[in-house]
Amino acid sequence: MPSSLDELPACVRLEAHATARHKAVAASDISPGSVILEVPSMVVLLLSSDKGRRCDFCLCSGAPEIRLVKCTGCASYWYCGPQCQTLHWGSHKKFCKRLASFMASADFQYIEAHEQLDALLHTHLIAEIASNASSDITAKQLSTFMSLLPGPPHDSLPIACPMSVGADVHQILEALFTRSGNNNFAIHSHLNTIAHGIFPLASRLFNHSCLPNAAARYVIRRGQPVRMEIVALREIKATEEICIPYVDPALIESRQQIFELTYGFSCTCPSCNFISTLGSIPSLPVSEAALQKLDNTLQKHCFLSSDIDDSTPFVGLTLPDLPKNLYPVLRESYLSRLTDTFSRSSHEGSYHVALDVGLTVLAVYLLIYPKNYPQIGMHLLEMAKTGWNAVIATEHDNKHQVLAKTSLLKRARVYRNLASNILEVFGPEGDPAGPLEEVALLKKLLDGEP
Repeated sequence: MPSSLDELPACVRLEAHATARHKAVAASDISPGSVILEVPSMVVLLLSSDKGRRCDFCLCSGAPEIRLVKCTGCASYWYCGPQCQTLHWGSHKKFCKRLASFMASADFQYIEAHEQLDALLHTHLIAEIASNASSDITAKQLSTFMSLLPGPPHDSLPIACPMSVGADVHQILEALFTRSGNNNFAIHSHLNTIAHGIFPLASRLFNHSCLPNAAARYVIRRGQPVRMEIVALREIKATEEICIPYVDPALIESRQQIFELTYGFSCTCPSCNFISTLGSIPSLPVSEAALQKLDNTLQKHCFLSSDIDDSTPFVGLTLPDLPKNLYPVLRESYLSRLTDTFSRSSHEGSYHVALDVGLTVLAVYLLIYPKNYPQIGMHLLEMAKTGWNAVIATEHDNKHQVLAKTSLLKRARVYRNLASNILEVFGPEGDPAGPLEEVALLKKLLDGEP
């Protein structure tokens, strides 16, 4: 796997960029679902919410047949076996005995949660470089990492767990700190964030867009370092720039502030340019009746009808096409309200409510996300599962109920097919038995297969 600019795949080349130093462009046409680049992690840091549930080295989740073993030195790190613990020990031993006292210190306890995550990620990075600097892969990754642009200046440098390092590492501590905060990725399994990691070559190559043509997925295998794969979401023509999202494009109101504070740039993608022309996004109506009217209006503008099919289900509404009376749907609180209602209704058995609200969520996703974006596929899968649950819960004692059940079954199949189309492009990622396996199982259920 490549670790430096000297090892780029044949489908990618680096060119000058007017504002971002360089850009990665397609050297030839790239088809949807193609892996553009595969790179190993330099360091990973498991989120505290997954501690004791996943291996701190390979990030694999515990299974009934595999009992995670706790590090007896720090009592904070867990491993799925001796192999992972041995592979991690080279860097982990640098701070193992000091970690508990560091995390209990006032310096650590009195900082925000995201700053604590940064402090631990810095700790991992320093330990990795100090213990493995002589290895060829680490040396290449470090060289690429040091070529990254530093983030915006801060009042103080992040803290890290004390450890013994050589003079060569001590001299570059500040340079490491100023680059790690704006050059780490959220590692996800089935699109749920489980860790953060540093992948220097991916940071060096790919600029951000809120309408990306590629996205990162992660390969998690027992006993192996985590790998990132950059996957084409649609056809990318030769000479076209390859862009990935640095943050969730759904953060319409807050993403520019994140870019400026974390990355030191302002996004000028078509989506952000349109949002900038609005000035302030209009407020949402207060009454539930007015919100329901807004939901219905958005659905009518985005779908031919609620009885969609999997050939031409969408009108194709884009941000510039959005009528002014629908601008309030761009508020982040609007999508949060919808997704909360969808999740609650589908889990509580209010399947018809969930399906209606879910259609509005889909309308927002199609408005803000690019083609084949994985979150759209995951939502469609949840819609299909909700549709199947509605089929099971519907009686069929009379003609009206039989017709209702037939309609639900048709809709569930459509959602499943649409989900399959998108998720097959993005491909398998994270833990085994993921969304693609759910799609296959749902197909058997919906088609009445044994």
